[in-house]
Amino acid sequence: MTHFLRDILRQPNELQRTLDFLRGKGRRLLEEAAAAVRNASHVYVTGIGSSWHAALTAAPMFSLGARPVYMQDAAELLPFATFPPGAVLIVISRSGRSVEIVNLLAKARGSGARVIGVTNSEDGALAREAHIPLVISTRLDHGISVNTYTTLAATVGALATATVGSFDDRLARSLSQTLSATERALVGWQRQIADTSWLAPDGVYYFLARGPGLGSCNEARLMWEEGVKSPATAMGTGSFRHGPQEMVRKEMRFGIWIDGTHMRDQDLAVARDLRRLGASVMSIGQHLPADAGDLMFQLPEVAAGWQFLIDIIPAQLAAEALSRLSGVDCDSFSLCPYIVEDEYGLLHEEVAAPKPEK
Repeated sequence: MTHFLRDILRQPNELQRTLDFLRGKGRRLLEEAAAAVRNASHVYVTGIGSSWHAALTAAPMFSLGARPVYMQDAAELLPFATFPPGAVLIVISRSGRSVEIVNLLAKARGSGARVIGVTNSEDGALAREAHIPLVISTRLDHGISVNTYTTLAATVGALATATVGSFDDRLARSLSQTLSATERALVGWQRQIADTSWLAPDGVYYFLARGPGLGSCNEARLMWEEGVKSPATAMGTGSFRHGPQEMVRKEMRFGIWIDGTHMRDQDLAVARDLRRLGASVMSIGQHLPADAGDLMFQLPEVAAGWQFLIDIIPAQLAAEALSRLSGVDCDSFSLCPYIVEDEYGLLHEEVAAPKPEK
């Protein structure tokens, strides 16, 4: 068994521990962070890599609750933003040590912005320097971000929910029931993957979603790149219909996330039409009809807006299986370090600081 698969299979338990923390020892800090967001005129939500994808899952919660936030990847926010007085930054990072995060903390200090840190590592700069640190002490993944992705997404989701409403015991119990059902579903999902022709080494893969699912489809794309060592594309389902569909060909592979409440009929129509055009479709969602895909993952019942908590798991299982079919090692990185701590190049050679111009 790969380390990647071991990390995937322990996910329901790690997510339950996260919920227990947020309703227990971490409750005061969660409520303090929510109050800081409610009282701020300008709120930024940021991260890098899989942590940025975790941020994407929560963005619709803020917007639907009439609490809009600025969403920007940390590598773009750092050089291309000036923080106004009283700004609050929700900064997400599994290690809290990535170069963009460390430099963003310095920028926040210089501008007087308050930082809410959402991280898995209590010894990282983010946990040490955040005004309100939400530290989710999950066991770190071997390589590809699995538990660190979903536990951070759960925490930002809880923060968004607490900001616009209440992250209460009733919701936590409902999510716990979903996690128990998800754990029971894992074996069946693995059987489906073992029997599917949707997995094709060297195939062309596109991932489509809306709303919170944008985090999941972008995370799937990253897993294809990191684990399968193969290019993939992720984008909004609506945007895909405005030109990109011209490149659809037979045998292309699509993954599409069907939201539990928003734009279901429209996106199911996209899935059906992709199949009519000869593409092979993986669909992930609740209560999917029989014609929704060639590989369909039926999700257990989950609270409205929270499908992202579990809908990445079938894609994780698929990425791990495809890495083995492709004969590549999903447990090692050849170019990317576990934590990116400088901003130069790809090959980690010694880079001299640029000389000032005369």
